[in-house]
Amino acid sequence: QVFVSVTSVLNMSVFKDRFALEDLVEDMKKQNADLSFGPLQSNGQVAVQGSFPAFQVLTDFLLRKARALLERDSAEEGKSPGRLRRRRLQEHGSTTGTRNSARGAQGEEQVVVLDTGVYQYMKHFLPRLLQGKDGVVISDVTDGDVTTVCVRDAGGARAGQVLSVKKDIEDWCVKLHSSLCKERISFKEHSRDEKQRYRRACERLRARYPRVLVVPCDTHIELIGLSAEVSKFTKEV
Repeated sequence: QVFVSVTSVLNMSVFKDRFALEDLVEDMKKQNADLSFGPLQSNGQVAVQGSFPAFQVLTDFLLRKARALLERDSAEEGKSPGRLRRRRLQEHGSTTGTRNSARGAQGEEQVVVLDTGVYQYMKHFLPRLLQGKDGVVISDVTDGDVTTVCVRDAGGARAGQVLSVKKDIEDWCVKLHSSLCKERISFKEHSRDEKQRYRRACERLRARYPRVLVVPCDTHIELIGLSAEVSKFTKEV
């Protein structure tokens, strides 16, 4: 299995009160020619397929749209706070400011979307890249084959530091995405003893293939690394 592309279903309904969704999707297509878009569904969902770097461009585009709306709301609230406060009470049942609750006092925030296999490899072999530093905090949420990494200013980060950390992660993601592959050894028809023998074989081979990441799971073992090394490792197992 080679990291080539991913398919994601985007829920565009969050924009329906501010944009004509058909026009917004058309803008997305123009801004992201490397992605393939399915038809816009009646519930506001649209399927998108493409590479992770291309998805990052799309993510940045949508975040800019969302921030523009939040800033517009903030400006309008300053002009007519009573009207907006009443509208939020009707929509959300509270007076909590959406922008402040999302960003709080912690400042800048950036998001990077990665293939989970690439993220696991990065986290194992490049741990300092994902530890955060100088007031920057990095967190992650994994959903199957996709991991979302959040880079934010926890207070005290230098100007541009959050963007710098995000760029480092993106640069390594592109390098690894183009060079890594993943092999899966399935346990579908194996007995408990056979599974243990496979796991022990992988453990013995780790020292000979230090750049291959072994990820043991209940139903399979995943091997992530350079194609030639993963192939040799799998054959020896």
